Amino acid sequence: MEPSPATTAPVSTVTATSAIPAPVQDTRPAFDAQNVSIFYTQKPAVDGVTLQVPSRSVTAIIGPSGCGKSTFLRCLNRMHELVPGARMTGTIRLYGDDLYAPEIDPTVVRRRVGMVFQKSNPFPTMSIAENVTVGLRLNGVRDRAFLRERMEQALRMSALWDEVKNDLNRPGISLSGGQQQRLCIARAVAVQPEVLLMDEPASALDPIATSKVEELINDLKKNYTIVIVTHNMQQATRVADQTAFFYLGKLIEFAPTRELFNNPRQPQTEAYITGRFG
Repeated sequence: MEPSPATTAPVSTVTATSAIPAPVQDTRPAFDAQNVSIFYTQKPAVDGVTLQVPSRSVTAIIGPSGCGKSTFLRCLNRMHELVPGARMTGTIRLYGDDLYAPEIDPTVVRRRVGMVFQKSNPFPTMSIAENVTVGLRLNGVRDRAFLRERMEQALRMSALWDEVKNDLNRPGISLSGGQQQRLCIARAVAVQPEVLLMDEPASALDPIATSKVEELINDLKKNYTIVIVTHNMQQATRVADQTAFFYLGKLIEFAPTRELFNNPRQPQTEAYITGRFG
């Protein structure tokens, strides 16, 4: 696992009344997961994972279907708790804050840790502009000038502004599939989370739209920590700085991406990346 560098900037403690934070400029690991297991039944879907996710970089999680990739991703912002009966053991810290401490409100965790899903999901009754700013408005922001500024900033960051700036009142669902996914990314970054989680964000897109999303990921990591689940190993090699290989709920190997693909240390990793199973 990656060693923990020294702290270079303080971060605020998560509370139920925390303001929307700006992206954290911190060289500590973004996430420090220790002995994390996730249960939906008696059998763990994620089993004893210990992993540190470096800040302001892209971490890919790969592995065959059903190996716990998406479950682990969702536990990083407590979205697995939306499944009745789900429970977690172990600890997960975000820049030192225990995300599962009893006093922590899960909605605040999800504000700090944004998520983009496999299937783009613009709100169908909202315009492009409204889709981007909905999170801010739900958090009580009413200043129209501020909302407009943040909307444009988020659309520029998601490489969508030039394509929609003259049609901001169009329904978000009127956009193409690739544009809808970038709109969802704009919606996620508009509230300035500290981390972006992406669960197969390009799996439903054509190659051109996939390329645009990957370019966007490479650009966003300048300011954000990104964790991406992908079945596409070529995609992991294109966008990820480090890659974690999961198998049967366990973390088998975690290494810089080039090292993991060119010189895997574990036989299960080598068998998976060479196509012998999965």
